[in-house]
Amino acid sequence: MTGILVPLVLLANGLAAGVLLATQLGGWPFLRVLPDADYVRAHAFFSTRYDPWMPLCLIVTFLGDLTLAVTADGTVAQSLFATSALLALATGVISLTKNVPGNRYVQTLEPAQLPADFTERDPRPVWGPWNRRRSLLGMLAFLVNCLALVAVLSTPL
Repeated sequence: MTGILVPLVLLANGLAAGVLLATQLGGWPFLRVLPDADYVRAHAFFSTRYDPWMPLCLIVTFLGDLTLAVTADGTVAQSLFATSALLALATGVISLTKNVPGNRYVQTLEPAQLPADFTERDPRPVWGPWNRRRSLLGMLAFLVNCLALVAVLSTPL
């Protein structure tokens, strides 16, 4: 089972970590400085493309890591997979509780007719720092999964 799950977990976690890294390198710095209407238009565009895939990648990562934490050979590998499972879970929890609500709010807005209180309700001041946190956790999960792969490959047969 390890031979199938490890590549699947690395693929799912790597895709999630790559998207999260991209948000830090380009997506968020771009969104942060846009005028309000342009921000709403761009954020709604991005979030409808990522939201369906990111949860799937994080769920596969979490469940795969959890399974590997029990079934992998060697306590080092098992510990690393368990750690990565917790990091992926934390990434998902932050996404669902802190970032997704902002994404959904932005998707309900009409850029040409923003509400009068948009300045007070603008999700950017909350969304950005939480996105940075989940990005760091998701990338750390990927790093730990890579270390777990090394541990699996180093375990004598």
